[in-house]
Amino acid sequence: MNALRRLLQLAATLFAASLLIFLAMQVLPGDPAEVLLGMNADPVAIAALRTEMGLDRPLPVQFASWLGGVLTGDFGLSATYDVPVTDLMLERAVVTVPLAIMGVALSLGIALPVGLIAAIRRGKGADRAAMGLALFGLSVPNMWLGLMLIYVFAVVLGLAPAGGFPGWDSGVGRAFGALIMPAIALAVPQAAILTRIVRTSVVEAMDEDYVTLARAKGRRLGPAVLYHALPNAWAPILTIVGLQFGFLVSGAVVIETVFSLPGLGRLLFQAVNQRDLMVVAGVVLVLVATVVIVNALCDGLAAWINPRQRTAATA
Repeated sequence: MNALRRLLQLAATLFAASLLIFLAMQVLPGDPAEVLLGMNADPVAIAALRTEMGLDRPLPVQFASWLGGVLTGDFGLSATYDVPVTDLMLERAVVTVPLAIMGVALSLGIALPVGLIAAIRRGKGADRAAMGLALFGLSVPNMWLGLMLIYVFAVVLGLAPAGGFPGWDSGVGRAFGALIMPAIALAVPQAAILTRIVRTSVVEAMDEDYVTLARAKGRRLGPAVLYHALPNAWAPILTIVGLQFGFLVSGAVVIETVFSLPGLGRLLFQAVNQRDLMVVAGVVLVLVATVVIVNALCDGLAAWINPRQRTAATA
């Protein structure tokens, strides 16, 4: 019953998001047909294009038609590229999704050990150093960091390409090599946030009675934190990880621009400039759905990892 309720909530959230996205597209200034044909275009041609795009139909009919297509994987036709929006998004997603996964993996790989060390050594030099590094990471704009990475590793050392994406057909090594620096630029600020969350969550769990009992039985502090405090501290950590993945997928437009990566972020930016509403609506809906679904999965995983929540759910 709980799983069914979550699925219904997920479906309701996605429906509400699709409705808001559709309505937002309607209130944007300007006529898409006029933008595509130009300000001096023939009114007859503009009217014909509006009919071809279905813009002359009532809004409920337009929304029902668009949503019905979305449910079958048809996001419409791009007015700029004259190709299905689905094909455009799939072509760009093979860059953005691996980049986001690498960013989250690097963020978690940095934040987890640093946050654990800070929690175990709280109030001491290691804790203060870790929090200082986290504060520095929070203050560094990822665009500036990306430019510095390009200058050091591409211009000065010549160890990595300055930008662009060779494609997966050129080899997995070359493709991942082109994504390493953008992933680092994305991960560092997120790792700083996650480090503070890890430290706070683990410190709170360390003050619980079950950790005190484990220590009283002779277990050392490190194993007590790993085996008792950390499993009960995963819930807020995974929540932030889910939010970060959504942010990295949807907010990578700056980094994709800096490194000239053909991802979803750049596609959305170009579609907004070109007034390609079908592409804008499709990309935004996919990004929203990604954030909602990933956060739901992270919440479920956090409940499963937490021993107390898992026992309650089983009971």
